[in-house]
Amino acid sequence: FFTTTQFLLFFFSVSTIILGDANIQGEVLLPPAQGTEKVSHLHFYFHDSLDGRYSIRIAAAPPSYKSATQFGNARAVDFPLTEGPHPGSKLVGRVQGLYVIASKEEVVLLMDLTYQFYEGKYNGSSISVLGRNAVRSPLREMPVVGGTGLFRLARGYVQAKTYLYNVTNGFAIVEYDAFVMHY
Repeated sequence: FFTTTQFLLFFFSVSTIILGDANIQGEVLLPPAQGTEKVSHLHFYFHDSLDGRYSIRIAAAPPSYKSATQFGNARAVDFPLTEGPHPGSKLVGRVQGLYVIASKEEVVLLMDLTYQFYEGKYNGSSISVLGRNAVRSPLREMPVVGGTGLFRLARGYVQAKTYLYNVTNGFAIVEYDAFVMHY
């Protein structure tokens, strides 16, 4: 069998593989100091399109199922986030993730999205939003459930308002205000 030295080497090698080494795996997250929480307000525009530019359908209800809301359809998305409402506005990030039409009675999306920022002090940081979006409501609110970078341990909410919607081609521009608590 093993000598004591061989056993200890084996044990520590396996422990490092299983548990990881904070210096190798990345930065160790320490609890924040009391009273250091900040609130950031971000304002941007989200550009949605159903024509394949920014999203693709990844699931659909069976053809025999008829629904006015397209209940059950799911899309993978990669939308630009811009500073202003016009598609040529300065790109400040992207939103990537999934949404599913989650209601039979009204157009409601279950959104699981990460908003990745490319500009200014938030460059490289992101927020994660998971929630219900009743797209025909004038103002929608969804929770911020986490984040990365400057938004590590984030919580808060986003408010969305449709700025423009083209029924013919499904192109939409949505104005967002994000209120993010973070350390």
